[in-house]
Order: sequence, then structure tokens, then C-alpha cells
Amino acid sequence: MPNQMKTKTMILTEGKPINLIMRFAIPIFLGRLFQIFYSLVDTKIVGSILGETALASVGSVSTLYNLMTGFFNGLSLGFSVITARYYGSGEEKAVKRSVASAILLGFLTAAILVTGVALFLSEIVEVLHVPQEQKAMALSYIQILIWGMFITLAYNLCANILRAIGDSMTPLLFLILSAFLNVILDYVFILQFHMGVGGAAWATVLSQLLSVVLCLLRIWRDFPILHVSLEDFRLDKSRAVVMYQSGLSMGLMSSLVNFGTLTLQSGINQLGTNIIVAHTAARKVFEIWNLPISVLGSAMATYCGQNYGAKKYDRIRQGVKSALLLGGGWAVVIFVLAHTISPYLIRFIASTTQEDIIYWGTTYLETDMSFLIVCILIVVLRNSMQGFGDCVTPIVSSFIELVGKLVFTFVFVKIFGYWGIIWTEPIIWFFMVIPLIIMTLRNPIFLNKRGKDCGKE
Repeated sequence: MPNQMKTKTMILTEGKPINLIMRFAIPIFLGRLFQIFYSLVDTKIVGSILGETALASVGSVSTLYNLMTGFFNGLSLGFSVITARYYGSGEEKAVKRSVASAILLGFLTAAILVTGVALFLSEIVEVLHVPQEQKAMALSYIQILIWGMFITLAYNLCANILRAIGDSMTPLLFLILSAFLNVILDYVFILQFHMGVGGAAWATVLSQLLSVVLCLLRIWRDFPILHVSLEDFRLDKSRAVVMYQSGLSMGLMSSLVNFGTLTLQSGINQLGTNIIVAHTAARKVFEIWNLPISVLGSAMATYCGQNYGAKKYDRIRQGVKSALLLGGGWAVVIFVLAHTISPYLIRFIASTTQEDIIYWGTTYLETDMSFLIVCILIVVLRNSMQGFGDCVTPIVSSFIELVGKLVFTFVFVKIFGYWGIIWTEPIIWFFMVIPLIIMTLRNPIFLNKRGKDCGKE
């Protein structure tokens, strides 16, 4: 491998897998924590300053934002898996071509998707059954975030490309800076300029923009392997197919998951303001507790991608076992936390003393977190599969989740109310994990053979 490809990056094809995975994942974890911090600060400030109605308006459309963000993160992560494979195999020119293709295809996709959603945003809010008294605030909040998706995509492209070559520290450092800026802008826009929930949205977008600028400066100064020329942007059909197979696979996987959650939110929005607030607060806690799991999944996609490119299949097997071991330990920790401090967290995040809100938020966390080990199996296996070339099974598993959430939204929520929401994910997780376990054990890599590749030129 050329020397410049090793500079200031972590090679995941050499060394003890569990140590490498942890060292690589920790900066990603801290970076994601600050991303959640954006959202958590918005929730806390909106709830404490603007009131529960404003908080409910933000919560009622936040799943749409998560759907879009998840798709673009998945798309860019899928593109970066191809970059990681080329990096692992030492193909410097192919690395540059994959970066250029990711930029071109990413922004082309964003232009189509963002414009389409923006044009039909009012209709989407209607479909989500946002209460009438919350619609104006919900629209003012979400429309800013939707148009800011170009900046979200730019950050995810920069961050995931850097991680593909082993640098997970740079995105972390710049996210920390932007997180502090987000806090400052929240107070300035809401308290000083009286911009309402729209101010919280602008604070998020502008803070992400700072991360993008800093990441680009870092790439330009220190990573010549990622510098692209006009020649690299010449996209032929075969390369576009390779990139989109990986990118759309992970983007679609994330979208199916988040679209199911979006559908579920439409059912929640019909259960009253207290339930919306309780669920919004509980999901914020869930996002924090689930963070190490999603990070482990992202780390495994890059880890498996680099080792797949280097044809070190034994290291893929070792890495998957190590990731599952780490995830199992985390599941035990979260089980204890869910059954001890959940009421205090709900009370703090929702800025409320209403017992009804605290009860339902706590019940959601205590029930769902008891089955977190199944979720860990799902996340680790389907991200690992993307890294070593199985692009189909993760989508099948995610499709099961979508169908399950549709059934619960239109059938069980109407019968059981919020209890139908509480039991949705634990039940669906058990169905989702079945194809992942079967196809992992049947994959040639786990039979000591070469696996099928869905994204190699």
C-alpha cells in the first residue's frame, strides 16, 4: 500500500480485531453523541422556553427529519464501503474515483429527493396527523431542516469518506466545535431573536455547516489520497452501478427502518399531546442508549469493507464475534439503567412534572430496553453484511420491519393505544433477526470461502 495511504489513518486489516474496532468506534461514538446533543438541546430548550405544545410540534415531525438524515447517512456510508475496499486493497486511483462518484451521485440524489419532499411537505404533515394547533410550528421547523439536507449530506460524505480510510477522529473534533455553536445559536435565535422553533432548526443547520467547512479544510491539507480531479468525475455506467448498489442498499435499509418509524409516528400523533411528549422524550433517551450500537454497526461496515478488500476473511469472522461480545455487554448495562433511572430522564428531557407523561415514557423504555440484545444482533449483522458484500439480506430484514410497523400502526395501535406502540419494536426485532442469522451462517465467508460481492468493479 502506498505510504500516503497510511498517513494519519487507521489500518483495520492488521492487529487484534476487538482492539481495532473499539479504537475506531470510540471517536464515531463521541461524534454521534454530539449529533444527538444537537437534537437533545433543541428538545430541552424548546420544551423549557416555548412550552409543551411547541415541543410536541417538533416531536410530531422529527421522524421525517430522521428519515431523511438516515437515508443520506446510509447512502454516504454505502459509498464509503466501496472506498474502504479499495483502500484495503491498496488501489489509490480507485479510491479517488470512488470519492468523486460519491460526491456526484450523492448531490444528484439529494437534489431530486429534497425538492420532491419540499414540494409536498404540507401534504406529508397532513398524512402524519399532526394536530391542528401544532401544524404551523411543525412546518416552520421541518421545512428549514429539509432544505438543510444538502449540508447534512455534505457532512456525512466528508465524515464517512474519512472513516473509510481509517480517520474517525477528525469528524469527532469538528462535531464537538459545532455542538457548542449549536447551543449558543439555540439561545440566540430563540431567546434574543424570538424565532421560535424555526430558530432551533436554523441553529442545527448552521452548526452542521461549520463541520462541513472544517472537514473540507482538513481533507485538503492532510489527505492527498482524497483529492479528486475533473477526470475522476467522469462517471461510467459500471462505476455508477457499483456505487449505487452499495449506497442505495444502505440508504434504503435505513429508509425502510425510518419510514416504518415515520408511519408509527402518525399513529402516535393521534393519541394526544401527552403521549406525543412522552414518546418524544423516551425516543431521545433511546437514541442515546442505542448510540453505541449504531456506532458499532458503522464501524463494522468499514472494518469488514477494508478486510474484504484485503481478502482477509478470517479477520471478518473474528471481528463479527468481537462486535457481538461488545454489544452484549452494553445490553446488560442498558437493562439496568432502563429499570432504575428512566423516570428521572423523562422528567428532565420533557421538562415536565405530569405523571402521565413520565409514566408512559418510563414504561416505553423499561419494556423495549429489555429486548435490546436482539436489536444489537440486527445492527451488527446487517452492517457487517454490507461490508463483506451481501446487499440483499439487510434490505429484506429492514422490509420486515417496515411491514411490521405498518401493521401495528393501522391495526394494533387502534386497539391497544400506546401499548401497541410500546410492543411494536420488541416483537418486530425477533422477526427481523431471523434472516440475518440464517444468511450470515450460510455466507461463504463464514464457511471459510470467498463471499459474493455486490459492489466491486
